[in-house]
Amino acid sequence: MYYLKFDKNQLINLQYSLDKEILRSNRAGSYASFTIVGCNTRKYHGLLVIPVKSFGGALHVLLSSLDKAVIQHDKEFRFGIHKYTGDLYEPGGHKYIRDFHADIIPVTIYRVGGAILQEETLLVERREQILVKYTLLDAHSETFLRFKPFLAFRNIHGLTKANMDAETRVQHIENGVKIRMYPGFPYLNMQFNKPADFVPVPHWYYNIEYLREQERGYDYQEDLFVPGYFEIPIKKGESIIFSGSAEEVNSSSFKRIFHYELSKRTPRNTFRNCLINSAQQFIKHHNGKTEIIAGFPWFGTWGRDTFISLPGLTLALGDVKTFKSVMRTEMFKMKNGLFPNIGSEADYVYNSVDAPLWFVWDVQQYISYTGDEFGAWKMYGKALKQILRAFRQGTAYNIRVDDKGLVYAGDREHALTWMDAITAEGPVTPRNGYAVEINALWYNAVKFILELAEKNSDKKFLQSWSIDPELIRSRFEEMFWSDEKEYLADYHDGDQADWSMRPNQAIAVSVPFSPLTDDMQKSVLQKVEKELLTRRGLRTLSPKNPDYKGVYFGNQETRDKAYHQGTVWPWLLGPYCEGMLKIFGIAALDEVKKLVWGFEEVMNQHGVGSISEIYDGDPPYTARGAISQAWSVAEILRLMDLIEKTEKKNSLGYATK
Repeated sequence: MYYLKFDKNQLINLQYSLDKEILRSNRAGSYASFTIVGCNTRKYHGLLVIPVKSFGGALHVLLSSLDKAVIQHDKEFRFGIHKYTGDLYEPGGHKYIRDFHADIIPVTIYRVGGAILQEETLLVERREQILVKYTLLDAHSETFLRFKPFLAFRNIHGLTKANMDAETRVQHIENGVKIRMYPGFPYLNMQFNKPADFVPVPHWYYNIEYLREQERGYDYQEDLFVPGYFEIPIKKGESIIFSGSAEEVNSSSFKRIFHYELSKRTPRNTFRNCLINSAQQFIKHHNGKTEIIAGFPWFGTWGRDTFISLPGLTLALGDVKTFKSVMRTEMFKMKNGLFPNIGSEADYVYNSVDAPLWFVWDVQQYISYTGDEFGAWKMYGKALKQILRAFRQGTAYNIRVDDKGLVYAGDREHALTWMDAITAEGPVTPRNGYAVEINALWYNAVKFILELAEKNSDKKFLQSWSIDPELIRSRFEEMFWSDEKEYLADYHDGDQADWSMRPNQAIAVSVPFSPLTDDMQKSVLQKVEKELLTRRGLRTLSPKNPDYKGVYFGNQETRDKAYHQGTVWPWLLGPYCEGMLKIFGIAALDEVKKLVWGFEEVMNQHGVGSISEIYDGDPPYTARGAISQAWSVAEILRLMDLIEKTEKKNSLGYATK
């Protein structure tokens, strides 16, 4: 019995199966992604998607898919699948699927003609290599397998068309061929673990369509190139391994590599193990750096997402080493007290006011998990002090501390908080000025850093600091709190407050040093629960607001306008539930556990074994956006750890609220 369950009788139903996607990264920048029936519905799907150095490390799809066929009695049974114009799915290989499971790696069982064939797909860790193993479970006559590789050789964000510039010739290598369609790309080496005949039949397949891109309002048709096909005999009980790689590999090693890689996988046989497996996919080790991919399949490394995700992806799993590696990598990127939000080494963009403040929170989390206050100051003290000084003195994007100790940030053209969707008209949720979560994080940062500096006897820094945390707390309450409304304003532009009911105020409760009284914190949580809480996270805007958008669907502009105007974000359960446990203690435990474990039912949906980026604000809270998001997974893992600690404290008889 498998944990990740799929209805065998529904697998051939494309409405059922095309909504379920697989994602595996190699932890070095590459990934493989496809639907459970092998039909690519996104331009981001592919069996081998790798960063290409000559194109600035941008991700490119080399091998889009691999069509299969069984040959028996000179009759060919093809079981690939692509969508073409007119809702046509060819060659309709999904109708041969009899079973699918993915508890360790994706495994598909086909019944084709007189053969039963098992397909197992595995992306090799820290190598740009995909291995696909085919085992003939049963056959009563001579059997051959035929493989057609569909090639793209293009950026993940683009599409390709048949053209005369493509190099369509292949070069023969050990048990296979290699091809490089355009200059600047590496060769795609396609090999088998035993000799295979390659028949060159170069052909473009036109107008292959990607359903999800069509729904998202993007170009959705492309042409893919097939250089020919491989043909190889197979006997009952025999296994054949296909390798697609950016380097030529000794084919005799395929079986050894496959079994070794399989032995390292975390079995996805429980809810927590699914999340651990997913968490491992976001960690990227490359060129001596350790970074976090914000989400799959289209996100890169984002500073804000990195710091919010980091404790859940590492510390909550006991992985202090990776935590330190990521922090070290990010500190090298620090400039004028800020961390890059997006971009690569050559063109970092530092447009995030909260990333440095989440960095401070990460140091707090490190101390909470390790108790190492001295080591934390030694490793991170310099960066912590730089952040405070930069904010006090003023830095890029009009980020500065005013004369009353609060942080002002932004202008009309830039969105510096996590609510950063921008259309041609400008920021969708303009929050320039004093944002509630930024100033809660700021108060928390000042209190924490001063306390840590004092414990480490850094008298020089303490003497140089001039802002009293109590001034910040008092000013925060004056600017954001309303006794009448009993919740916090979302932001203040310097003249007036915006009282839209949004989830950012929950962060003011969850931070270790909150600027709010206990009664204020309770009131905030109650208001958030009443208007924003769903079983998939917190809405970004109350349904009572006329600007509320309950469904995230349509073209990019339509989706951008809904992104932070009602759309549900799972990561926000982190601060909400942490605040609940902090204020109500054991009394909140059942509710928190219900919310956290409620995500178990999505493990076989959207991104299989992971948690999506966002969900609709309206029931049934359909999954949207990226199929696997770092901070979604991380905050649920962190909450699992907080639940365990709360239960342990209660069992030991510690006082709880």
